[in-house]
Formats: sequence, structure tokens, C-alpha cells
Amino acid sequence: MSKSKNDIAWEKIFEKYCILEKLANNERVSISSTEINQFREARLMTKFDHRSQLPKLFIEHNLSILPISRGTYEIGAFETFCDFNKEEIEITTIDFPTFLESIDYKDITSESIAINCAFVSKILHDFTGEENLLPTVCGRMSSSIFDFTINSGQNSFKVNVENSQIEIDGGFEGDNSLNLIEAKNYISDDFLIRQLYYPYRLWNNKITKRVRPIFLTYSNGIFHLREYEFTTPQLYNSIRLLQHKKYAVQEGCINIENIQHILDSVQIVKEPELPFPQADSFDRVVNLCELLKQRGFISKNYITQNYDFNHRQTDYYSNAAKYLGLIEIVYKNQQIGCVLTRKGFYIFNQPIVERQLEFVKLILSHATFQKTLKLYFDKGNVPTKDEIVDIMKNAKLYKIDSEQTYRRRASTVISWINWILELTE
Repeated sequence: MSKSKNDIAWEKIFEKYCILEKLANNERVSISSTEINQFREARLMTKFDHRSQLPKLFIEHNLSILPISRGTYEIGAFETFCDFNKEEIEITTIDFPTFLESIDYKDITSESIAINCAFVSKILHDFTGEENLLPTVCGRMSSSIFDFTINSGQNSFKVNVENSQIEIDGGFEGDNSLNLIEAKNYISDDFLIRQLYYPYRLWNNKITKRVRPIFLTYSNGIFHLREYEFTTPQLYNSIRLLQHKKYAVQEGCINIENIQHILDSVQIVKEPELPFPQADSFDRVVNLCELLKQRGFISKNYITQNYDFNHRQTDYYSNAAKYLGLIEIVYKNQQIGCVLTRKGFYIFNQPIVERQLEFVKLILSHATFQKTLKLYFDKGNVPTKDEIVDIMKNAKLYKIDSEQTYRRRASTVISWINWILELTE
């Protein structure tokens, strides 16, 4: 696997400043943006919103990096990330103000638009329980001065922060609380606690009202909000999930009859000469296509570096979208990347419910998925992996030649069928 520009630059920095040797004697090492800039722009070298984005040297030695001022960082074996909870919850439907023309909830292209939609539709009011909620603080600002303790394996140590730059995507104050929102328009497995913790510490020291850190994720018509608290404000790792809810604008519903009609009427397509999907999260297939609609061409390296995909996942998920005819792989600006196909653009210009049904048609037009869902309805529960493997072996799939590969791909079949069925819940 080729090394990224960050990997190469960090290897040179570690060698020049003897980082690993210093860490062997101390719990952390300070480094300035000036020192980093000698090899590559510090802004690009230190922005790691997810574990998967860390350079190889950091991953190999269980290291992370934190800003402690506007020009200084500390490297150490910090526990800086938090995993998102994965349990499924019901979706709350909400109404969108019909008189608004300048904002379209069906075409959310940025985190700021997602926050605005959540505000004008009263999602934020419902989630926070604040009837009187107004936008107050947002944008870049100084963290002010504070210190905190952070976990490092079995140990912990103190970090002093002095006017580090922070950014708040949205701040909304009500009668009883200030709600600080970090927003993403892509799906990930984890997040950098600092994105919630530094703004929380700044405003918790400034005001008497309760400060509530909230993470908002928007994808495929769903607003997913998670509220956290820091049970010990001075401890970075004391983060705890308080509540989480999903919201969607009311547009109609999908029922089992809709799915059954597609299952009975969709035409089977010839199996393409492409890898059979190995991408267990269909939500992330959709989310990748959303990002392509917003940005046009995206290189595979950019996907890996910015959207919580490792190199292997980038290939898996882009190949899965290509298998369905949603994207094509192209070579542009001396880079391999992805663009939406005409079919992809058509689907993503549909209202949310119609879009979901189009995805169901695409999936069920492939024999393996169609026969698996039919077997599900016949049995009344999800088929076993052995049953799905038997279906796959009769479907003339492209270049699958081992039992182990069949069984790995069967996991994707089960996940995608479950995604279809969850549309009706």
C-alpha cells in the first residue's frame, strides 16, 4: 500500500526530531507548526478527525496529537477519540416550514445548511427541550486558557491549553442551556473528542447556564443528533452519551407492500464483470454518493483522507456503488477518483422516499439480493449465511473462487437486505 504525503512527511519529522526516542523518556513531545511546515503545511498534517486518518507512525505506536496553542502541538499516547454508538433507534418525523424558499431540506450540501434545516424545522428545539432557542455563537475563536487531564493507557497526565484555535459549527442558546453543535455531512465510526471538549471548556468557564455538546450527522435525509456530557469537566475522557435521536422530514412512508411490489416486478440484470460488493453499511454507500453529488469528482486518496475510510474501505465502497451503477471510476488531474453516473444524478435528484425506493430497485435487480429477500419472506426471518452462499454460487458472480470469499460477501447481502427492511419500520 502506497504511503500518503502525510505519512512520508511525518516519517521525516520523527527522524529529524527523534520523536520516538524522546517519547521513550517522556510521556509527550511538543512540536511547533513552524517545525512541521518545513515538511508539509501543518494544517494538513495535524487535522485528524477520525482514527483512520492518523499517519501510519501514529497508528503503529498508538500516538495522537493535540493542539495546545495557536502554533504548538503535543504528541503522545493520548486517547483522543470516541466511538459512536451503533444501536438502531426509531426515526421521528417532523414538518418543514413550507413558506421557506431559500433552503431546501432535500438538497443539503454542507454542515451549515444541515444545522439551519435542523433549526428552522424545530429539530433542535425538540432535541434540547428548549422552546426558546436562538442562534448565538459560531465560527472560529480562541479557546482561552484552561488545563485538563487526559488518559494515556494506564496512566494520565495534565495538558495546558493557551488560546488554541477552535471552531463551533453552531451555538444555540435557550432559557436553560447553551447548545454547541459539531456537524458532519458524512457517516463515520468515531470522532475526535477535542471537537466537543475544547468549545465545552471555553463556554463552561464563561457562562452560568448548562453547556451541552451535541454532535449532528446528516445523511440520506436523516438528522442524527447525539448529546454528550463530560462527567468530570477537567477530564478529557469523561465523555458520556446522554441521549440520541434521529429525525426525518415527513414526506410519506415506505411499507412492506412497496418492497413486495418491487420484488415482484423488478427485472434481473446480467451480473456485471465487477467485484461483488463487500461493503456492509449500505448507508455509507449512499453517503459516498451524496458527497460525490456535492463535490463532483473526488479522488480516492481524498476520500480516504477526509471521510473516515481507510484505503481498503475506499475501494470496497466505491466498487459497491459502481456495481449498482451509481458511480464510475475515472482518471482526472493525474488521480484516480469517482464521479456520479447519469443514473446516480437522477436518483439523487429525487425526493427522499422515491430515492430510497430507487435504491431498493437497484439492489433487487441483482439475482442474489432478490432471491435472498424472497427466501426471507418465505421463511419469515433472515436466511442463514449457508443459504445465501448457495444462492450466490448459482448467480454466476464475477471471480469469486473460495468459500471464505463467498461467506464474507454473504455478510454484505444480509446487511443490505436488513437496510431494505428497516425502511419499512
